[in-house]
Parts: sequence; structure tokens; C-alpha cells
Amino acid sequence: MLSYPSTISLSSRTLNHLSDLIRQHRTQHRSRWRRLDPGRQALLALAHLRNGDTYTRLAAGFAVGVATAWRYVQEAIALLAAVAEDLATAMRRIRQLAYAILDGTLIPIDRVADQKPYYSGKHKRHGVNVQVIADAAGRLVWASPALPGSAHDLTAARIHGIIDALTSAEVMTFADKGYQGARGGVRTPFKRRRFRPKLSRRQKTVNRAHAKIRARGERAIATLKTWKILAKPRCCPRRATAIVQAILVLHHVEANRYAG
Repeated sequence: MLSYPSTISLSSRTLNHLSDLIRQHRTQHRSRWRRLDPGRQALLALAHLRNGDTYTRLAAGFAVGVATAWRYVQEAIALLAAVAEDLATAMRRIRQLAYAILDGTLIPIDRVADQKPYYSGKHKRHGVNVQVIADAAGRLVWASPALPGSAHDLTAARIHGIIDALTSAEVMTFADKGYQGARGGVRTPFKRRRFRPKLSRRQKTVNRAHAKIRARGERAIATLKTWKILAKPRCCPRRATAIVQAILVLHHVEANRYAG
């Protein structure tokens, strides 16, 4: 079998954070001897999440079985997801922002038992809907649990309570046309309607300024998708939420913001 060196574009701070979680978990459960120590297990999990390495490749690279590689990764994801912040906790920081940017993204999936709920008519593919909140600089602040891809962005935001939370906190929020009708503190661009076929010059100017601000939110989505596992998760869609939450925790540790 041929092998080759590889790298993971993460700092040792992220590796140590995950290693500590695994070590504490093993100590609490008085875990028996494992093939890999906490540091190697953390490295294996990060290779899967960041680089998207398959279980077969991980098993060969770390000299363990495929089932063992799968179990190690799932354990690491569960530990990270358990310490992820919910919306109420994240709102303590969000309410201090100058303004927030709200956007939705589709995470494509390939394993779908019930096709219809996960099919997005907008994107013409199957996936799960994740709502993302960014700050004024376009940095990722929070990501929601995953919903079936057929969910509209506004519907998803309401289900998660994002609209109500932002309105109650009096945080001005910029969003695209998909959130028309959200009201509260959510600002959306002017939209042409049947009885108003053309926008005025002032409305066009407002839309251009709005688009420049909202475009920064795309950076947060791009940051989320630098974790290659989200390119197309090859797992049950119900596991997407735990994966997104785990990535959010690791991202904040890597960026050294909101950590610990």
C-alpha cells in the first residue's frame, strides 16, 4: 500500500482542545486501553472534518480498522457538539454587535431515504438547510441546527427562533430577499412586485448599499465550508446537525474567539 504525507490547516490549539475533551471523556468513563491515544484520535477526527478524508483512508493512515476509525470520529463529534452554544447563549454576544448578517446555506447530502423533504427547489439538489449569523466583518458567529433542504430560509429562521431572538435583542439584521416578511429588526432589500414593476432610484441605491453589507455574510458561509466534510456529508442527514455544531466549536477555538 502506498502512502503520502498530508497536512491539516489547523493550529495545535485546536488539536489540544479536542484532545483534552477526549481525555476528560475517557477519564470520566474509566475507558480501557485504546489503539490510539487522545492526541492521535483528535488528529484522526480533524483529518476527517477538515480534509474530508474517508474512513478507509483514515484507517489505513492510522493503522486501525475502518469501524474503529468511524467510532473514533463519531465520539469526537459528539463531544464537540455537546459543548456547542445554543442560540440563547450566542445572543449574549450577538446583541453587542453593531449589526448582524443572517443568511442560509444548503449542505448537500447523498444518502436520503425520504427524497422529498430534503430536496431544495431553489438549489435543485438534496441537502439540509443551515442558518448562519455573521458579524459586521463577515466572521462566523453562530450556525443553526440542520433542517431538511425543502425548508425556506424564512421558515427555517422562524423555526429556530432566530427572528424573535434578534428582534427582542434589538439587533439590526441584514438579510436577502428570502427573508421578506420577517419584520422586526430584519432589513431586506426592496423587491419588485406586480403592481410596482420598477424600483425608484432611491430604492436601487438602498439595495446596492444593502448588497455590499450582506455580501460580507458570504464570508461566514465560505468559512463554514472550508471544512471539507461539508462538501457532501456521506452520512444520515440527521447527523448533519452534530457535524455543524462540532465544526462551529472548532472554528471558534481556531479563531481564538469566544473560546473557553
